[in-house]
Amino acid sequence: MPAERPYCEVESLEHFDALVAHGARSMRGWHLQSIDLTDRSEVLSKLDAAGALFLGCAMDERAERLVRRHGGLVFPTLPDIGFDPYRGRLYSPDELYAGLDEGGYEATCDARIYAWARHEEAHHSVGATLASALHDHAITDALEELIDGRNVVGIMGGHAVRRGEQRFADAAWLGRTLTRAGRIVATGGGPGSMEAANLGAFLAPHDDDALAEALDILGRQPDFEHDVTAWAKAAFEVRSKWSESFGHSLGVPTWHYGHEPPNAFASEVAKFFRNSLREDVLLGRSNAGVAFLPGAAGTVQEIFTVATANFYADAGTGMPMVLVGRSYWTERFPAWQLLSELGKGRPMAEQLTLVDTVAEAAAVLCDA
Repeated sequence: MPAERPYCEVESLEHFDALVAHGARSMRGWHLQSIDLTDRSEVLSKLDAAGALFLGCAMDERAERLVRRHGGLVFPTLPDIGFDPYRGRLYSPDELYAGLDEGGYEATCDARIYAWARHEEAHHSVGATLASALHDHAITDALEELIDGRNVVGIMGGHAVRRGEQRFADAAWLGRTLTRAGRIVATGGGPGSMEAANLGAFLAPHDDDALAEALDILGRQPDFEHDVTAWAKAAFEVRSKWSESFGHSLGVPTWHYGHEPPNAFASEVAKFFRNSLREDVLLGRSNAGVAFLPGAAGTVQEIFTVATANFYADAGTGMPMVLVGRSYWTERFPAWQLLSELGKGRPMAEQLTLVDTVAEAAAVLCDA
């Protein structure tokens, strides 16, 4: 059993009110994230703030002075950044794509944050670096809470796979099968194979006809490169049609690759500014294994990121790796030969599997 945390994360006004109603007199150990406390000044004046941490919480001036005077540590809101660096939850597709219907993709929350990041990166702003680092820390924390104790399977693959291709349908089938088996599917959160796997997870409660219909709807807008708005609207058409019952999955995209919009089928989206942190979080938390569908440089990098961890892992602690596409990974990009050589004589060898089909991959990962 994990050790009890020496602090309490308070991420909503409802949680704050519940703690007070339960008789709390001290906030020692409370970490309050991005809560509007402007209507709780009287309550705050009666609580001992020593040892409390306020991250981007709104308070009136008098309440903030009292909190600081009595030992509370206050991290202020940061101006002119367009996002909440202290957020206590992951994103949803609806949040990232807010504004899509009115102004197209360029008007969405996702596009505005990417534009901000590009501008600040060009100007080497220290304030922006701080804001993005705080944001990525908060997202990592929210992600840890989401997946704690759950079996997460990563599905990696190329962003260039188009809707309407058999490879897209195969990735959707894999995501649906793993979700039905009780796994949490995690992808890089972008288009291509990533979108397909999240789509499959989304439609896990539904039959084959629903998946076929969804693939047909999406196939009318096969890629994002020519018209991101139309590409995204097709996804939201599918989401709307099956919104009453859907499977949950995780997307972990990054604004580093701003040309790749996030897909709309991951129910929870952990979007990062730093791609290196995003890769570490995505792959390191795939505790029930990773399937590697055909892809290019990004997928190859992910293969050897996991391989490095497995190379140094003790027996029984490695992460199952399933490469899907025998000819692809032995001829087109011969990663399998390198993995096999690395694994010789090491526990890592037991974690490596090469298969031809997504059905074979699902069988391995459902047994892992």
